[in-house]
Amino acid sequence: MPGPFTDTIETPRLVLEPLGVHHADEMADVLGDPRLHRYTGGEPLTPAELRARYERLVTGPSPYHQEQWLNWIARRRRDGRAVGTVQATVTPADGGPRASVAWVVGMPYQGFGFASEAAVALVDWLTAHGVREIVASVHPDNLASATVARRAGLRRTTRYAGDEAVWSNIRDGGY
Repeated sequence: MPGPFTDTIETPRLVLEPLGVHHADEMADVLGDPRLHRYTGGEPLTPAELRARYERLVTGPSPYHQEQWLNWIARRRRDGRAVGTVQATVTPADGGPRASVAWVVGMPYQGFGFASEAAVALVDWLTAHGVREIVASVHPDNLASATVARRAGLRRTTRYAGDEAVWSNIRDGGY
């Protein structure tokens, strides 16, 4: 598994900076549109709720969980504006570490390829750090996220996690 991370990941248009509690107020604005929850459920968090969530994420799971929570804020290079987040939960598995990944881009920044660029960078970073299998759960009706998963090198499998299709970089009867 990757060691403790402090890496900033850079792409042509984005800088993925490790998540900090101080990002909560800024990200509450980016993630505040209820339409972002169309496929995932729930509703936007207030700045205080997001700060509490980020405190838990930055602290990480209890040591006995044998998993790592890796989270980044995606910023546009040209102006430093936060546009979204990417995350990975890395767990030990037979044959090498496994990561479950996710991404979200604020409504005003959708349609510009930021989610794909950030997800590709995340998958590349995880692969370079020895993660063998990478999966994402995508609601079957969320065509935009399916496109992001495909661009990140994932293929839809025949598996489901709840009502979401599992996408993976490992072939297992996917289509």
